[in-house]
Amino acid sequence: MNVTIVGTGYVGLVMGSVLADTGNEVLCVDNNVAKIDSLKNGKIPIFEPGLEDLVKRNVKEGRLEFTTDLKTGVEHALVIMLCLPTPQDEDGSADLSHVINCSADIAEFMDGYKVIVSKSTVPVGTVDRIRKIIEERTHHPFDVVSNPEFLKEGAAVMDSLKPDRIVVGGSSEKAIKIMKDVYAPFVRTGNPIIIMDERSSEMTKYAANGFLATKITYMNDLANLCDKVGADIELVRKGMGTDPRIGSQFLFAGLGYGGSCFPKDVKALINTSKVHEHPLAILNAVDKVNSGQRYVLIDKLLKHFNNDIKGKTFAIWGLSFKPLTDDIREAPALTIIKELLARGASVYAHDPIAMDNVKEVLQNGVSYFDKSYDALKGADALLIITEWNEFRNPDFDKMKNTLNNPLIFDGRNIFDPKEMKELGFVYYGIGRGVDGNGPLQDTAPANVGIDVNLDNK
Repeated sequence: MNVTIVGTGYVGLVMGSVLADTGNEVLCVDNNVAKIDSLKNGKIPIFEPGLEDLVKRNVKEGRLEFTTDLKTGVEHALVIMLCLPTPQDEDGSADLSHVINCSADIAEFMDGYKVIVSKSTVPVGTVDRIRKIIEERTHHPFDVVSNPEFLKEGAAVMDSLKPDRIVVGGSSEKAIKIMKDVYAPFVRTGNPIIIMDERSSEMTKYAANGFLATKITYMNDLANLCDKVGADIELVRKGMGTDPRIGSQFLFAGLGYGGSCFPKDVKALINTSKVHEHPLAILNAVDKVNSGQRYVLIDKLLKHFNNDIKGKTFAIWGLSFKPLTDDIREAPALTIIKELLARGASVYAHDPIAMDNVKEVLQNGVSYFDKSYDALKGADALLIITEWNEFRNPDFDKMKNTLNNPLIFDGRNIFDPKEMKELGFVYYGIGRGVDGNGPLQDTAPANVGIDVNLDNK
């Protein structure tokens, strides 16, 4: 089948590559000339495990090509997938200008029946808008379907090759049959293709991300309470996660969610709820709590140094918003580094992949190191912000001898507090019930009242 992908970001480039890998003739279109030139020359603009080999293999086989010419892309394909950015607007809503403008252009170039696939994360009713725009501009037959992606950065290739489920929202039997044919190679083991109406499909993506963001935020808020009452959130997590009604995923306490999806999608769903005069109280609370979570580690650090860190130097391990990606959008590390710099401290930073991206936005006051241990030399403490695997089992003796002080602020709970104490470190985690190798405070009495404050930091 001939498929055109419009947009070569995470979703577009991954989708184009995996569809080409199953034998389709795929043409990826993007209006970024430099990006398309790089892709034609074999340079992948993003880091995603397995993606580079997938792209190069299918380019070599002639099944995957790149162009800036949308007209060529429209004429090439039966199926046109819109994988366009929908950035957050000032009011929190999704900016649909890329989707709307591209839909109008596609209509002008149509030369026969097409299936237009909305893969971008868009508010409910967007497929209806796309359909109306195209209807007004062409006499050719077409269908529009909603087909949201559920990819995780760092695992996007595998998520595409072996999806948990595929959601297709559409009212045309012809278009649904074509979409089932497109995805047939990926569901041979029986994972479902779920067919529904367009608006339910659009809502499904937001509902899923909103729920996952809620799980993360609940655990983070609970972790902060664990610090107060002397409980260990890691033990609580294990006790909760073994309950099949809850499950073990997205229960790790830390510094809050970031990236390109959760922050934007949560705010977009909140905006939709306001427009329709049905405010989502839970999701509003999630957004507020998450905004403050990345400051938790700063608060612990300031308390340790009696609110004076001017002239201090802090090592940072991990800059991307999560491991296995170079994406720094909404990354907690950026907020934390800016806070440290604003208070007169210096930062020594290391990340396996994301340093070049951070260098573009943070330069003064930050020194970057290719090797993790080099970032510790002369540092007064280490802050762990991203849980890359290579940080999990380091040479602790080397760390202790390299740091000015054996002091660690662990924003991802990758180390065990008791072991760190035995190794001679002063250790701060998130919700571990101890801070600096001692109880944060006496265990709260059984009838303690909990004052929930959702104000932003």
